[in-house]
Order: sequence, then structure tokens, then C-alpha cells
Amino acid sequence: MATAGEKISQGKVCEEFSEITEVHKLIDSLKDVYKDKIATELVIERFLFIIDNYQEQPHLLDPHLQDLLTQLLKIATESQVDPAISHVAFKFMYLLTKARGYKVIVRFLPHEVPDLEIVLAFLAKQDPTDFSTWETRYMLLLWLSIVCMIPFDMHRLDSNVVSEDGQKRAPIMLRIVDAGKLYLDVSDKSRDAAAYMLSKFITRPDVKKEQLPVFIDWCLTVLTNTDVRTIPGMTVLSGILSTLALLLKHGKRDDLITYATAILERLNSCQLFLSLNIAIRKMSIKVVQRLGLTFMKAKVASWRYSRGSRSLLHNLQVPSSQTSSSISASSKDIKEEEDEDYDIPEEMEEIIEHLLNGLRDMNTPVRWSAAKGIGRLTGRLPQELADEVVGSVLQLFSFQESDVAWHGGCLALAELGRRGLLLPSRLPDVVPVVLKALAYDEKRGSHSVGAHVRDAACYVCWSFARAYDPEVIHPYVNNIASSLVITAIFDREVNCRYAASAAFQENVGRQGTFPNGIDILTLTDYYAVGKRSTTYLETSYKIAQFELYTIPLIEHLYKVKSNHWDRLIREQTGQALHKLTPLAPEYMAKTAIPFLLPLTTSIDLNTRHGAVFAVAEIIHSLYEHSQANSIKLVDLIGSSVVETIKGLTRKMDSSMMFRGVSGELMRPAACFLIRKCSLSKLPFHDDAEFINHWRNILEDNIQCLQIYNPDIQKAAVSALKPFINEYVKIEGVGKPGVADELVDRYISLMTGVSQFAKEGFAMALGSLPEFIVKGHFKQILLALISTTKLTGKPSEDGKYAESRAQALASIASLCETVGVDVSGDPMNCVCADNIDSIYDCFFEAMKDYTTDNRGDIAAFVREHCMYSLEKVTCLILKSNPEMFTKETCERLMCCLVQQSCEKIDRIRNIAGEIILRLVYSDDPSIPYIPNHQEIIQIFPRSDIVGLNWAAPSDIFPKVTELLKLDIYRYSVILGLTVSVGGLTESLVKYSSQSLTGYLNRLQDGEELSAFSNTLLDVFKNFHKVDRVTVSMLKMINILFTYGCFNNMEEKENTFPLDLLGLCKKEISKTRDIQKILCSIDVFCGLLSFRVEVKQKAFSQLLMFLGHRYPMIRKSAANKLYETLLMFDDLTPEENQEEILTILGDTMWDDIDMDKIREVRNKLCDLVEVARPKLVGGVKKASSASSTSKGDDMDHYKDLLGRVGY
Repeated sequence: MATAGEKISQGKVCEEFSEITEVHKLIDSLKDVYKDKIATELVIERFLFIIDNYQEQPHLLDPHLQDLLTQLLKIATESQVDPAISHVAFKFMYLLTKARGYKVIVRFLPHEVPDLEIVLAFLAKQDPTDFSTWETRYMLLLWLSIVCMIPFDMHRLDSNVVSEDGQKRAPIMLRIVDAGKLYLDVSDKSRDAAAYMLSKFITRPDVKKEQLPVFIDWCLTVLTNTDVRTIPGMTVLSGILSTLALLLKHGKRDDLITYATAILERLNSCQLFLSLNIAIRKMSIKVVQRLGLTFMKAKVASWRYSRGSRSLLHNLQVPSSQTSSSISASSKDIKEEEDEDYDIPEEMEEIIEHLLNGLRDMNTPVRWSAAKGIGRLTGRLPQELADEVVGSVLQLFSFQESDVAWHGGCLALAELGRRGLLLPSRLPDVVPVVLKALAYDEKRGSHSVGAHVRDAACYVCWSFARAYDPEVIHPYVNNIASSLVITAIFDREVNCRYAASAAFQENVGRQGTFPNGIDILTLTDYYAVGKRSTTYLETSYKIAQFELYTIPLIEHLYKVKSNHWDRLIREQTGQALHKLTPLAPEYMAKTAIPFLLPLTTSIDLNTRHGAVFAVAEIIHSLYEHSQANSIKLVDLIGSSVVETIKGLTRKMDSSMMFRGVSGELMRPAACFLIRKCSLSKLPFHDDAEFINHWRNILEDNIQCLQIYNPDIQKAAVSALKPFINEYVKIEGVGKPGVADELVDRYISLMTGVSQFAKEGFAMALGSLPEFIVKGHFKQILLALISTTKLTGKPSEDGKYAESRAQALASIASLCETVGVDVSGDPMNCVCADNIDSIYDCFFEAMKDYTTDNRGDIAAFVREHCMYSLEKVTCLILKSNPEMFTKETCERLMCCLVQQSCEKIDRIRNIAGEIILRLVYSDDPSIPYIPNHQEIIQIFPRSDIVGLNWAAPSDIFPKVTELLKLDIYRYSVILGLTVSVGGLTESLVKYSSQSLTGYLNRLQDGEELSAFSNTLLDVFKNFHKVDRVTVSMLKMINILFTYGCFNNMEEKENTFPLDLLGLCKKEISKTRDIQKILCSIDVFCGLLSFRVEVKQKAFSQLLMFLGHRYPMIRKSAANKLYETLLMFDDLTPEENQEEILTILGDTMWDDIDMDKIREVRNKLCDLVEVARPKLVGGVKKASSASSTSKGDDMDHYKDLLGRVGY
């Protein structure tokens, strides 16, 4: 089986278009299926699926495109063809075009003279407003774009044929132009094809003389007269601008320069650059840059920097002198004017200004288009003017400019760099701004902007690698390398890390001068930088071992990332600094800490939070370093730093940093600082007042009276143990009286009424060190056990569910703290006297199913309980295996098995994993596991990794096999009950399939009897427990539906009769509408059993027909009707038709109960069942009509409220 990493790295790489035969068959089948919409859709989906597989390797389609297009065109253009099949064929052609690109597809389309009339005829039949056939119009216009380029004068193709209306047909030239104009006004992709076709056709030598002036004049008129504020106006303008841009691209400069000034003036007068529509602004920029290229003669700038061949292999094989000479020789093929002075048109200044403003546009495609325009135009300018353009681009890198200007500037620099237009003399100005862009991160409220800037800056560095010789870029290598490495491992956004990794790889390959390039490249490849926690905590340490990168990485962390807006980044920064400190301890002690300490009380919340975390982590790491090198921490960091750290929490408290929003961050930060200082053994032992101050901070945060936040509690509890170990202990023994006072105080606070204090101090008691717990273990244990007990009051039990969960976890933690001794003192350790009470507490907690408005809130209790059971069991078996009894093991396994069958995926997953860990545990080996070998057969060792316990489809087929094991049958049925009778579709589907499949496979009647008897035991033991009984009724109905009890011997088995009695007992005096409805299904299922059971089931169902709730009456009648239709032998044959007629025709939701009961009684006679009698006699309607109506209405309102109306 492939691992997760292998699966990620696998890709679909094809060597040929292997499905060509299937594709031909799909195309041939169009004639047979096009009239059937479903069949046509299936053919299209299959074709699309095949073609999509080649999106990344579209060139594999090229050898077959000619045949495919010919086959499709033959179907689409047959004279007698149905338009429907023609549209499908053109849709197939479009799908090929989408995969391979229109420029390639066009070359394979037929382009002979007869094709011109065919295309025009098809276009004339199209409806531009039919959005379901736009692919047809798109492909026809693309086809026309190649057909209209036939090498014959258009006038020779005109004919004098008279049309149906008696007029001569318009010239071919006008028909093509008019067709193109028509589709410039549509909003689908046909507009793009029309623009492309017109640009190719208008620039033909024979067409441009007549149509170019007229067409440009028409375009400018439309630009002037169209309202850009309307949707139709935006559509038209997009088509016109796209056409002009392509016209300027495909046309010759001499033909277009006459109109360039007019087009520019019209663009300015229409103010299209200020349009709110992104597409219009983008196309305006495209038109402007094409106008600029039209004004300037085509030439290669003689002054540009040319590194040489783009081929790595060629660069390695050919000397640089030969490369440069070859480039020089090849450039002579283009018309150059290297030494001539020529005038620059006045319009160029305005055009470049538009492009520079485009770099500031709010939309990325507009900025990208402007950047490419800057690159193209700069290559045609003299060196002095080009240098001014570069200077204007560099002005965008100002902190007065917005992030979009920085992004546009980076894109422009990258374009200039890769075209050789950034001369080496400009690098001293360019490199610093690029390095700033690599670290650009501007905070905006609760987030920041700048990821796109950093990504574009990586693109600039990538372009430098391809543009410059190693000697040119060498002075800047160290700075660029450090910045790219920092971005690759410390950037918050994964796309920026990917981009920096790619840029670093390109530089290592192209330049070869990056320090430790190959070594670092293997550490920062695409997959290595994908996970941020790995890059911060592992990759950074490996790279920092290279001396050049050590200080830059550390400096970036404590100066930049420590005040990042993202809390997780700040915390990961502290962890990274902890790991990097041993690589530069002196720098950390003398430079980093003095820099960070003043920031711990900064006015900015993020800054002081990050600084506190960073200082705490560095201090702890320096302590570990000092211990390893036998030096004192105080000597390393200085006494002044120690005193400053000592005063931090007092200053925070006095500055009210623990209140409000600030407190949510600074409280856990202060607890973290206390924890790290305690672990670092800072010399505060003699200051009792200060130690008491720290203790008050921890206890206040454990209580969470001012701000409740689980993270604050966890931070305080995690700091409590190291704090007590360091500052409450004297020479290994606790200070006199402290342990008694501490335990009494914490137990008192835990047993109070405060929900948060209960939860916090339950955790705190579990984290107490051994010297505190010794002598108080029994007292603490009894208090925690008491906290796990249910009060019987649903509101309180739901409120204190988290505290019960934490108390269970604390019991396990305390057991680990004090250890196990079978003959020990219960005041000091786990022993024979208290082990039973511990296990009883856990097993009782496994029965906790408390619910509140959050749902099954007790799932947290059971989750902690299962972990605690595993932890305590392993602890006992490692120390004193004789304390672990067979009975305990059976109860443990049964509890876990039950949870592994229940409906909550998370609980099922935890229980299943624990089961497999216990079953296959070697250290310690778990004795007394019931049916150990059978469990191993059902769950082989490979399931430890391969089985997904959270997936119902994977787990239920396996757990139902446990039903054949007597010891687990009860637990499995109890767990399956709530799953099969649950609400989630997938859960019910797979659990019911597995259970019914198992029961239907049973050949032995004794096994089925054992299952049914256990089922009844569960039903009986959970009488009136709606969580189980409602699900039980649903499950039994499913088992009846699938005939799971058909093979049961009725004469000897009392199961049906017992089940009927339990159902009647369960629904007696109930007002739960859901339970009653579920019981109706069960009673209908019991009709198929022997006469005695059938009569009693009929009696109960007929009683439901006279129930006071209309919904019950109607549901009972419908279910009984369906059952009688399925089983025609349940009623006397002569009365069967009349019974069905009464059940079907009666309005059972009628409010006239006397009429309803009369009909019901008639049914009783027909079915030969005794009529039911009202308990207490029948009251006459006239004697208490108002009272009975009021009662009925009260009951009915209650019913409506229960079902949600």
C-alpha cells in the first residue's frame, strides 16, 4: 500500500493518447444518441473525462487532431443533418479546443474556398441569443478566422446570385465583417472568436484598403456612443477593445500608425481607464501598449543586457564568448537602428503614464498586462529614456504607495529583468527594494496584506537567475539567498513558500554561486516547505547550521515574526527561537533578549504577546545550553535581564494588560513565561512576596473568573507543576504546611458552584507534583471521584460535563504521579484498597450520556474516560499485574466494544484504536482479554494502521462479527442500537446493512435465539430510556423489514410475545410522538408471527386508530394498510377487501372522535378482534362537550409543539 506521501507525489503521466479508439466510437455514436438527452449527456461526460486527463499533456492529442476534427466536421456539416447533432459535434470540437488551445486547433481546420460559403451559411442560421449553443458559434467563428485567410482576392469570390427576397447577395467581404460585428455584442465566448477573426481578416492586404478605415471609424463611434455604465454597454466595449488590441497586434505598423493617435485620443476622452469594469480596464491597457508598439519601430535595443542562451545545456557546453557572439549575429535578422538618433513620438509619454498607472490598478490581471506592456515598450526606447522608465517603476516601492503598487512594481521589474532591460548598473537600486518586497506584510485590522507582493518578489528573483551572469549578481548573492530562504521557511502563506523555494532552486541551478545551495535545496524542496510547522521547527534548524544563514534567520524571527498579526505564527516563532538558540547563544543573550524585553510591555498587543513568548523560549533554551556547558544562566544573560524578567508580570498587572481583549492573549503568555522561568530555575526563591504573586496569577487564570478561555486554563495548569516544583519545594521537600493548604484550597474551589473553577481546579489537582500528592492522594482521589458523579439534574449535569471529563483525566494523571504498590498506603499510592473505586469510577463514567443544547456533551466525558482507562491499565500491568483482575478486563473490553459501535465517529475512532492497542500490546501484555484470538482474527494487526474506525463503511462489517462472541454480544447490540436507529444517512445505511447481513447469514437457530434474547435484555434494561428505546424500535423495524427473524422457530420461542409486551410497556402513558410512531412499525411487523401475537398486535394497532392525536391515527392506518397489502393472509379472506377500503377511504384525521371510533370498532369486528374499551367508562358528549374539546385542544397543541410546528 502506498503511503500518504507517495500518493501525493503520484501524478498521471501518459505516453500517448491511448483512448483514441474509444473517442472515435463516442463520436460515431452521436448519430444514434443525440435525440436522447440522457444518453447524449453521458457521451459528453465520458468524452470530457477522457480529454481532461490530457490537460497537462495536450501535445499528445496533436497526432490525432486532424482525424478527430475531420470526423466531427463531417457530422456537423452534412446537408441533411439535424441541427441538434450539429450542435453536439461542435461542442465536442470546443472541448478539444479548450484542452489544446484555439491557436493549435485552427491550424487543423479545413480552409479551402468552398468552406467559406459553408461557414457563412451555418453562421447565418445561428441565433446569437441562444445560450445553449454558444459552442457552435464559437467554433464557426474560429473556423472562419482560418478560412478567410485563403490566398485569393475577396472580390473574385463574389457572385451575382439573387437571394430569395429578390436582392443580390452582399459581397463576401461585407458578409464576413458583418458577421464579426454581430458577435462583438454577445456576452459568451463567441465574442473572443469574433474579435480574433476580424483582426485576422481586416489586416488582409486586399481587405485593409477598403475596410480598415471604415472598421476603425465604426469602432471609435461605438466607443463614443456606448454607455459604459450599463451591462450591455460593458459587453460591447469589451468586444470592441479586444478587437482593437488584436488588430494592432496582427496588423502592420505602416498601415495602423495613421489611426493610432485617433484611437488614443478616443480612449482618453471615453475615460475607459477609470471604468469600474475590470475587463474594460484590462483591455484598455492592452490597446494602449499595442498603440505604443505601433508608435515605436520594431527593433532590439542595442543597449540591453544579454546573458546568452536560455538553454542550460548550451550554456554549459558553449563558451560565453561564443554565446554572446551568436546572440549578436542572430539579432541582425531584425531591423536595428543601434546608433541612429530618432524622435520619440509625443504620445509615448502619455502611453507610458497610462501603463505606470495600470501598475497601481486594484485588479491583478490589469497590473499584469501593464507590466508586460512596460517590458515591451522599454525594449524599444533609447537607453536614457528606458532608464527613466525603470526609475519611475522604482518609485512605486514607497511606503506611501499601497500594496497593489508594490505588486505591480514587482511584476514590472520581473518583466524588465527577464528581457535584459535592467542593466547591471541598476541592480544597486533594484535589489534592496526587491528584498523589502520579499518581507512586505502590511497589517489591516485582524489580518494583513502582502502575500501577493512577496509572491511577485520571488518571481523577480527567479527572473534575475535567468537574466544575469553569476559575476554580475555575485555582490548581492548573500542577501538574496538569505531573504529567499527566510521566505521559503517562515512565510505564513504556502504559495509564497513554494514561490521562494522555486526561485532559490532556479538561482542555484542558473547561478551556481548561492552559498550551500545544493544542501539547502534538498531541505527546501516543494514538499518540504508545504507544512509550516515543519519549516519552523525542523527545516529552520537544519539550515541555520550553515553559518551564513544563522544570524539572518534568528534576526528575522525576533524582529519581524515575533510581532506578526497571527497568534500561531508568534507562538511558532518562539518555538523556532528555542531551537535556534544553541547555534548562537551569545547573540541571543546579548542582542536578541535586550531587543525583546522592552517590547514585552509595548502598546501594541501583538508585539508584547510575541515578545513575551520569544523571551520565555530563549531563556529556557539558554538555561539548557548553560546546563550542558556547565555555566550559570545568570552569568550568560546578566543580572539586569533577570531583574527585568522578574518585574514583567507586575508591570503587566499594573498596566491592566490582563483585562479585556488584551487579557485573552497576555494571560496565557504570562503563564507561559512563569512556566519557562520555573523550568529555567531563575533565582527568585528567596522572594516570598514575588512567589506568592506568581501563584496568584496562576490560580486566578485557573479559576477564569474574569475571562473564560480554555487556552488560558491549560496554560496556567501547565505552568503550575514546574512552578510548585521549583519555588514551593525546599531541598526536595515542600515548605511546611503548604501542601495541606494547597490541596484543601484546590478541593474547596473544585467542589464549588463555579463551572469554570470546577474544570480548572480538576485539571490543577491532576497536575500537582508528587511531593504535594503524597499523603493526600486519598483525599484528592475521593474529591475527583465525587466530581465525576452525576447529580440527576439534567441542567447541572450538562453544565458540568467538562469538569467531569477533566476530573477523569486528572485521576489517571495522579495515578501516574504516585505510582502503584499493591500493599501500599492509600494515602500515598494506588493500591489494593483503592483500585476498585478507581475502576468503578471509570466504568460508571462510561455510562454518562448527558445531553444539553450542544447535543451529546457527555461524549467528552467518555472520551477522557477511555484514555484514562488505557493509561491506568497499562500503569498497573507494568507495576503490579496481579492487581488487574479478569472481571475488570471483561468490563473494560465490553465498554470499549460498545463505544466502538456507537454513532459518534470521533468516539468510535478512539475506542477502536484503544482496543487494537490493548489487543496487540506487548509492553505490557494485557491478560484476560475475552476471546483474544477471535478478536485477532476479526481485526488483524494490519488494522492498527489501515482501518478507519471513523468510517461506517469500514468498521461496521467487522464489529458485527463480534456478535458471535457471547461476552461481547450485549455490548455490541447496545452500541449498534443507537447507530442503526440513528439519524445520519451513511451511519444508518452501513450499520443496518452489516447487522442484517450478519443475521441473514446465520444458519443456527440457537445463535438467532441468543441474539433475540440479548436484544430483549437490552430493551428491558433500558426501559423508558428514550436514547436507547426509540433507536431500538427503529432497529427492530429494520430487522423485520429485512426478514431477519423469519427462520425463528415460533412454537418454542417467546421472543415475539416478549417483544410485544415490552413495546406496550414502553409506550404506555407516553406523550412522545416519535416513540409511538416507531412502535407502530414494530406492531405491524409482529402481525406476521403466530396467531396469539398477531391478535395482540392487531388489538394495539386498532387502538391507535382511535388515538386522540390525529397524526397517530393517520400513521397507524397507513402502516396497517401497507402491511395488509403485503401479507394477504393476516385477515379473513371474505373481509379483506372491505377492511382495505375502510382503511383507505376513512379520514382518520377527522376531529369527530365518535365517528372515528365507530369506524374503528367496525374494523375490530371485521378483523375478529375484541373492541377496545375506554378506561373509566365513556362520557357522553353532551355532558362535558366544552371540557372534552378543551382537553383535546390542549393535547393537540402539545403534540404540535413536540413535532416542531
